[in-house]
Amino acid sequence: MKNIHPLLDGEKQKQARRYEKEKRLLGLLGLLISLIVLLLFYYSGLSDWMAQDFDRHSIVLTFLGYVTILFILLAILHFPLHLYTTYIHEHKWNFSNQTFKAWLWDEAKAFLVGLIVLNIILGLLLFIMGLSPRLWWLIAGIGMAFVSIVLSTILPVVILPIFNKYTPIQDKALTEALGDILTKGGLKSSGFFREDTSRQTKKENAFLAGLGKTRRVVLGDNLVNHMSIEEIESVMAHEVGHYKYRHIWKNICLGTLEQIMAFYFLNITMRSFFPDFLRSARSNLALLPWLAIQMGGISGILFGPLGNAIFRYFERQADRYALGIISDKRAFLTAMAGLANRNLSNAYPPWWVKWLYYSHPPIGERLEYAEKYRP
Repeated sequence: MKNIHPLLDGEKQKQARRYEKEKRLLGLLGLLISLIVLLLFYYSGLSDWMAQDFDRHSIVLTFLGYVTILFILLAILHFPLHLYTTYIHEHKWNFSNQTFKAWLWDEAKAFLVGLIVLNIILGLLLFIMGLSPRLWWLIAGIGMAFVSIVLSTILPVVILPIFNKYTPIQDKALTEALGDILTKGGLKSSGFFREDTSRQTKKENAFLAGLGKTRRVVLGDNLVNHMSIEEIESVMAHEVGHYKYRHIWKNICLGTLEQIMAFYFLNITMRSFFPDFLRSARSNLALLPWLAIQMGGISGILFGPLGNAIFRYFERQADRYALGIISDKRAFLTAMAGLANRNLSNAYPPWWVKWLYYSHPPIGERLEYAEKYRP
């Protein structure tokens, strides 16, 4: 192993590389299963039957039945791998705190939320295709931006409470410190909340969620228990940096541009290979497996690495902002190293892993940048 930062645990880094490799392989296996299921669903004729004959009188009921059955089928065939990845494997690495019953309940809730959101997004997409077959790719790209804004706004007050409890932080010293960090960034929060992360995992997290009046500071209880106030300040200063640099809105704009380009390429490929595309709502529905496969390939292969590079640049900006407003960069260093050691984050991944998978700079780079930082 190359020389590592003195705050990092060498043995933990060896474990982190193994843990990351296993998670990566499990993720690739999951993608392969999804690909096989979608292809079988299409070429078996089930997709066409569901779209054309499930309910000849109502396209709405046909759509709802189609999406629900496909979603259930994917969930069932993914279940063994998903069980291993999120429950057995996490217990193997001593991260999960959940009983099987608690895990299953969370998965059931995630399934229902995912099904509702998927029906809304796909319903909107197919409606736009029928509304404007020639310019659907442009309208859909813009429409997805509005969906992103709505989801970002309701996330902390509607969706997240389904899975965790959020209680106001009572530690006055901590809330005052966090309030000072937000004030320096010109931000206001609707509150400082503690998330019962430890009910599910030993991993640590903190984030700013929401837009406008729904914006709130959220700290996982694991993080609060393991970090000093100064370290938590440095983590939150990084999150404030994202708001200071308007990264959320930049991400929405970049995401909109990416969606428009992806839908444009999708429009070209689908028209080229599938003459029935855009002929009717039912024909579009029958082609949904191929829409999903091609959209995943376009977004993941063409735009994934570029998007990761842009996100890493945004993260470096947020780090620079955090280092500029905290009183002592030592707190930032110990916070980052502590997260890497306890969460088993690979601080020094190979370049190709970083290029393909990392939306944040590796911890090793962040520590090196902080060491060299001068106000």
